[in-house]
This record gives sequence, structure tokens and C-alpha cells, in this order.
Amino acid sequence: MRKKLQKIERLFLFDSFILSLIIINSITIFIQGFEHLTHWLLVATNTVDIVITLLFLIEAIVKIRYLSWKNYIKSGWNKLDFGLLILSLPSIFIFFTEAYFTNLSFLLIFRISRVFKFFRFIKFIPEIHHLLRGIQRALKDSVLVLLSFFVYNFVVSIFSCYLYRHIVPEYFGDPLISFYSTFKIFTIEGWYEIPDKIAHNSSEITAFFAKLYFMLILMTGGIFGLSLVNSIFVDAMVSDNTDDLERKIDELNKKIDRLIDKKI
Repeated sequence: MRKKLQKIERLFLFDSFILSLIIINSITIFIQGFEHLTHWLLVATNTVDIVITLLFLIEAIVKIRYLSWKNYIKSGWNKLDFGLLILSLPSIFIFFTEAYFTNLSFLLIFRISRVFKFFRFIKFIPEIHHLLRGIQRALKDSVLVLLSFFVYNFVVSIFSCYLYRHIVPEYFGDPLISFYSTFKIFTIEGWYEIPDKIAHNSSEITAFFAKLYFMLILMTGGIFGLSLVNSIFVDAMVSDNTDDLERKIDELNKKIDRLIDKKI
């Protein structure tokens, strides 16, 4: 009996088993997103969700037992798993209480919490450590450019707010709305809708200068600005690979020089 329990416990130490649980749980959460499910399907998916949440809880207990809490919590991935487990535990509460409190809106918050279990997929992405290091390095190297981009967005949004707050208040009614509208222009998608709306609500001269103004914003912030941010971010992400390649080339050149010296 004890050997069987030990085999079951070891099962929770295998990543392949945990990954299969995550996939099954993701499918059930996906199905639960549809409205008008039949009663039996809703009960079945809720039951599967609760069972897998309990299995994740057992996984955490088993790993803490094998590694000790101190060693378990040292791992960043274990911290992520434990945090997501805490966030998903309310789904157990809702399973046992929703039948009695079907009209309480606060249960929607508990229902949403189960979605956090999706994030456990992250640790199973191939080369995720290398990718995260690249993103961290890219954010560090491009922080000044991102800050400059933010400041430029801020300045343009304030200026636009005072220019067009009375013409198109839905886009520039206050600085916060104006900031969001300016960022939308920087993303290029649908930028022309704003100057067209200004042209519709103002004189021909105002419309003409408004179109020139937003074309300038698009060029400086959307095309050049975002392109600069993207280029610096991507360059920083792949710089590790470039450095490694340069180091190998230097080593190869040194070996070639040694061979030449020996021949001489």
C-alpha cells in the first residue's frame, strides 16, 4: 500500500503528467466560456476543474514534502505555480456555494480566478529561460527609449487636448482620454478616423490643419517612434546570440593564427 502511494506521489513530480493536467484543464475552461451549456456538461466541466485544482494542490504538497518549503520556494517557477494555485483555489469555494448563492455577483470574481491556471503553460515553452532572459535584457536596454516614447505621447496628448477638446470630446475631452487617443494614433490602426471626425465637426481650414497635424503625429510617433522602439528592443533581445557568435569567431581566428604561426 505504501509503495503504491509512493508511486502516485512520484507521478506529481513528472512534468509530462502536470502538462497533461494543464491541457485537460484548459479545455474545460475553454468549454465553460460558452453560454447556454447543457446542465450535464456544465456539471461535468466544473467537476473536472475542481478535481484538477485539487490535483495541483496535491502536487504542491508533494513537492514541498520532497524538497522542503525552503528549497521549493527558491525556484521561480515554483513561486509562479504556488501563486497561481492560490488564485485558483476560490473555484473550489464557488463549486460548493454557487448552488446556494446563485444571484451573488461577487462569485463572478471567483469564477474568473480559475483562468489564471492557463499561465502554467509558460514554464513548458521550449527555451523559455533563454527567451525570458532576452526580454529582461531588452527591457533594460530600451528603458530610456520607452520613457522618451511615453513622454512624447504625454506631451502630444496634452497639446491635442487643448486643441480639440471642444470639437471631438470623445477623443480629447480630458488629458487621460487624449493620452489613449494619441496612443491609438501611434499604433497606426484607424488613425484617420480622428481627423475625419474633426473635419466633420469643424470648418474647412481647421479640418485641413488638423489632417496635417495628425499626419505629423503619425509619422513621428507611429512610424519612426514605434519603429525605433521595436528595432532597439529586438536588437537587445538577440544581442546575446550575436555576442556568442562573435566570441566563437574570435576563438576561431585565434586557432587560425596559431596554425599559421606553427607553419611559419
